[in-house]
Amino acid sequence: MDGRRPCGHAAWRGVWYSLIKLPVAAVQLYAVTLTIFGLVDITYPVDWLLFRNHPAGTSLSPLVAVVPLPFVGSISVSSWLATYLAALAGALCVVIAAWLAHGVSAADHALARSLLGPNTMAERVSELERTRTLAVEDSAAALRRVERDLHDGAQMRLAALAMNLGMAREKLDDDDATVRELIDAAHRNAVDALADLRDLARGIHPPVLDNGLASALDSLAASSAIPASVTASIGPRPAPAIETIAYFCAAELIANATKHSFANQITINISTERAGVLRLDVSDDGIGGADVTRGSGLSGLVQRVSTVDGRVDVSSPSGGPTVVTVVLPMKA
Repeated sequence: MDGRRPCGHAAWRGVWYSLIKLPVAAVQLYAVTLTIFGLVDITYPVDWLLFRNHPAGTSLSPLVAVVPLPFVGSISVSSWLATYLAALAGALCVVIAAWLAHGVSAADHALARSLLGPNTMAERVSELERTRTLAVEDSAAALRRVERDLHDGAQMRLAALAMNLGMAREKLDDDDATVRELIDAAHRNAVDALADLRDLARGIHPPVLDNGLASALDSLAASSAIPASVTASIGPRPAPAIETIAYFCAAELIANATKHSFANQITINISTERAGVLRLDVSDDGIGGADVTRGSGLSGLVQRVSTVDGRVDVSSPSGGPTVVTVVLPMKA
């Protein structure tokens, strides 16, 4: 119930604004009417010269200048000089309409701020962007804490267990074949579990990122099965969440090139393209044909990058080369 109250309150404020807006809209319509009739009345002197300039003695019905102001109504124009009175009234209508429209617009703005307030679209979008940034940063910080806990806790205990099992195996007599086999199996399981845990920790938050994104990409290129080179030109350091996304994008693109491209060389360029934007280019000289729509790892990259309003551009004609560009904000 408590979670629904703010939404209901905002809805009622919207209803009240719509109800109060009705008389405000009527005043706005009146200002438009004043303007139209005022502009028509201003043209009366010219209209008389063009259409009512008949010889003396000609009997003509008088013109009627409508002045939609309280207690006036209309002005009867029976001579050319009287048209100036109508034009003066029309000019007055236009001035009053402009003053009225300005006042009504100011009142409507004040009404919208008082009733709708922080629930306006622009402020709501700003609030959502702020909360999303906090969520992304908190998520990245939580993942780093999990990685440290795994490294300092579970990995250390498994490593100690593997060492103890190895020492126990060395002290067994040759006659204890059954016990040795059990210890051997336990030792292998502990070593395998330790390797899996290390891989999991690296997948959560690679420790190499602690030294910066450029150093992490150098390490990634060094471990690539295809020769890879890195060019880095990064100004201010990006937010930790952005560094993590960029690192995993590069890792995924290198893995894709290794599996599918038959390339001989991979080139990685990372730079701050302009203020507040980080650009990652990963290219290879393979056979090309990479397509985001085929459900490959590229679609996962697009989803990951979109969480921080980034984008992925792929150029991969048949026959190559393949160039994948990832553009990310410096802050989440």
